[in-house]
Amino acid sequence: MASPSKSGVNPAVRLARTKSKKKHFVQQKVEVFRASHPVLSVLMWGANHSINDLSQVPVPVMLLPDDFKANTKIKVNNHLFNKGNLPSHFKFKEYCPQVFRNLRERFGIEDLDYQHVVICHGSTMLPRFLGMYRVTVDSEDTYLIIMRNMFSHRLIVHRKYDLKGSLVSREASCKEKGKELPTYKDVDFRNNMQKVYVSDEEKEKIMEKLNRDVEFLVRLKIMDYSLLLGIHDVEREEEELDGSSSEEEEDRENGLPSSLPPVGSCSTSPEGIAGYMNSCKAFGPGEFDPLIDVYAIQSAAGAPQREVYFMGLIDVLTQYDAKKKAAHAAKTVKHGAGAEISTVHPEQYAKRFLEFITNIFA
Repeated sequence: MASPSKSGVNPAVRLARTKSKKKHFVQQKVEVFRASHPVLSVLMWGANHSINDLSQVPVPVMLLPDDFKANTKIKVNNHLFNKGNLPSHFKFKEYCPQVFRNLRERFGIEDLDYQHVVICHGSTMLPRFLGMYRVTVDSEDTYLIIMRNMFSHRLIVHRKYDLKGSLVSREASCKEKGKELPTYKDVDFRNNMQKVYVSDEEKEKIMEKLNRDVEFLVRLKIMDYSLLLGIHDVEREEEELDGSSSEEEEDRENGLPSSLPPVGSCSTSPEGIAGYMNSCKAFGPGEFDPLIDVYAIQSAAGAPQREVYFMGLIDVLTQYDAKKKAAHAAKTVKHGAGAEISTVHPEQYAKRFLEFITNIFA
């Protein structure tokens, strides 16, 4: 598992695997790497190598078409130093280095800290793609996209929703609902009478960013995206802390930390745990540093529930192509012309999506 940066925030790593001898596409999945994993070790080594090289190159005044096709490669054989952490043979490839360098600068991410994703000031709800690489270890290619993690490194998400603005087949399955943290959908949101309680000022800021982002997606003929909503229940956290106070006291007597980082949030190394514990001491239940938890929004004063919300757009790479048009026609025949199916033209999708999201606020 990757060690935390100075801010304690880790990247979300999405990857797809292919065998070098057998090229085929497989479904993307999310994998959490431990620090000793050779893929992660090579990724960190390669990213550091690339950043050092880029630091010697002047920042271009503007990006050119060739920058979006460029890549850099490095092959290491008979690697004799640091063999305890790195494989003896590996290859590292970075795609569009100048383009992602430009994106990192726009998101306020320092190159020196980019082995780990840190503070992001981009005024957008779109995913923050920060780098794209291919790592080859033992003749196996692993493609990685580095993204800004939307959820908090210390505030546990108790409920989450994937919202598209469609009500047809948009309910979590029984299998999904049986998970520890299920991903609920639009119908569940309505059935649960869920609401987002933020101030009028915060709602205006959210919708301003969302309208701008959706307009951009429409221009690119993108549809089928979602608003991912994570909810941290402050009162539940307080109850859990009260209920575990005796266990924590016993742990302290035994010389153990009173609590550990949430699974997948940061390193379980001594340094990672120490950093996590120090960050927790500065904040009480439901409190956060807006410079670190950049997606976090506090519920409004006087709201019926004390909550912290995390909101961002996901799955923004689906174009309305011939396949989607055929799916739209088939679903229209099945459900009728007036049904709120998810597969519709980008303009129609955007209008319905924004109307739905506007109404999630109390």
